[in-house]
Amino acid sequence: MLTHHAIRIEVENRGEVSALLERPANARQLLVLAHGAGAGMTHPFMESLSTELASLGVATLRYQFPFIEQRRRIPDAPGVLLSTVRAAVRAASQAAPDLPLFAGGKSMGGRMTSQAAAEGPLNGVRGLLFFGFPLHPPNRPGTTRAEHLAKVTVPMLFLQGTRDTFADLKLLRPICTELSPKATRHTINDADHSFHVPKSTGKTDLEVLHELVETVSSWAEEIQKK
Repeated sequence: MLTHHAIRIEVENRGEVSALLERPANARQLLVLAHGAGAGMTHPFMESLSTELASLGVATLRYQFPFIEQRRRIPDAPGVLLSTVRAAVRAASQAAPDLPLFAGGKSMGGRMTSQAAAEGPLNGVRGLLFFGFPLHPPNRPGTTRAEHLAKVTVPMLFLQGTRDTFADLKLLRPICTELSPKATRHTINDADHSFHVPKSTGKTDLEVLHELVETVSSWAEEIQKK
């Protein structure tokens, strides 16, 4: 059985944003899940990801950033995004105090989560997950967006597609090596930034999604054992 609870989260000086807690009866962890820059928490990928994670015992708290809540296209200033991440983590710990916390998100949502964690530990969060870490703008290789990761004190899981134009793997691989043993990288062949794979691969997007959630579940279980 999967329960759904709509939540309102107060963000400092920005009013409230929407959130949705999805908790399976057998929940073992709770992932605070942020969306990317181009779509909110109800994007099909976010909804499918939450559903598949629930099937493996991972509850999720999806939430909106203020710019999506207010139907604006331009993302909020970094300070607002970071405040929203922290507020969502607090809300998650209050909504499910019995579950170990993890946090992260899709693209920008994951990067904002890591930046918040780099500024100071996120209360109770045991690890960070990145569904397509946006290392640089499309086809403009660079590594400055990863500089803050050295300040993160918890384990990190990078889930990346080999066709992701937001993260040149030739740049990301050595970054993860430098961050070892805190960083784990799982690469999905032929997947792009949205984790879509061409039909010519013989693999479906659903199969990719299953690979993502199974990797997340196994990694989170290992973190809990430590």
